[in-house]
Amino acid sequence: MRKDHKIIIGVTGASGAIYAKTLFEKLVTLKNQIEKIDVVFSDNAKEVWKYELDTDPEQSIPFNIYKKNDFFAPFASGSAGYDIMIICPCSMGTLGRIATGTSDNLITRASDVILKERKKLILVPRETPFNLIHINNMKIITEAGGIICPASPSFYNKPGSIEDLVDTVVDRILQLADIKTDSFKWGETNN
Repeated sequence: MRKDHKIIIGVTGASGAIYAKTLFEKLVTLKNQIEKIDVVFSDNAKEVWKYELDTDPEQSIPFNIYKKNDFFAPFASGSAGYDIMIICPCSMGTLGRIATGTSDNLITRASDVILKERKKLILVPRETPFNLIHINNMKIITEAGGIICPASPSFYNKPGSIEDLVDTVVDRILQLADIKTDSFKWGETNN
């Protein structure tokens, strides 16, 4: 198991701040597998987080947070060696800009870098339903090497709360990022 992941977390203004919050909380507990985590929020992400969770995201995250227009952030270049980027939640606007190669802020620039370096890009859209533009943009990103992981909870582990449902999505994100978790796996007994 690799223990030196360098991860970028982008948080955009799609509804579902609880997914990002839970992801951050789990990453703290898995720090033995991670060398570095850096974070960037869109302006809308900060507002949605405050609205949905009644907290200030920048006050509750124990990782380096970069401004959305800080193109001097290390992960704005492939030479920095980041190997995973997760955008959670990922708005359809951000997804569309990534699909068209529009690097107009640090989130979309870092996504472009991750794709060009053939590293792992995981986008977590929460939108529903999808229109054809969304589907075509997801197809483009998938063909470019990205992973689309919709925030669609699973129910086979019999979740008993909203937090349990959120965990099913976040655990799947972490598995896709090659981070070992102690989570429910189909066909195995639940720990």
